[in-house]
Amino acid sequence: MSLKTRVTEDMKAALRAREAGRLGTIRLLLAAIRQKEVDERLELDEAGITAVIEKMVKQRRDAIGQYVAGGRQDLADREQAEIDVLSGYLPQPFDAGEITALIHQAQAETGAAGPRDMGKMMAWLKPRMAGRADMTAVSDQVRALLG
Repeated sequence: MSLKTRVTEDMKAALRAREAGRLGTIRLLLAAIRQKEVDERLELDEAGITAVIEKMVKQRRDAIGQYVAGGRQDLADREQAEIDVLSGYLPQPFDAGEITALIHQAQAETGAAGPRDMGKMMAWLKPRMAGRADMTAVSDQVRALLG
């Protein structure tokens, strides 16, 4: 079953089960997917849908930081609930050992030797880690390795 079909079926299930919070989050996700498809005039594949989900999760993580700083724990909790729903559609994340192994493999295959080669390594890593690792943290590890 495709990811988009799974999201649609989950929306129907949440509607039947009267799960208002889950239903709202799934509707937001479907709206974001449709908006991206309309903007780009194409049907999103699995990677495109995963990118939309990652963007939504990142937005919510940023919002949680703002809400906590502003003393609004109730809103932060609501954002966390949305992250929990959205994360269910992302692929299983890599553990630290797998990330380190891929970084070393990237270094070996690209021949990266110094900080100037970071772009080559990140270009090699990004498609292989999309949706399964925090690319900011990966970038920091690559920088530390090459720096």
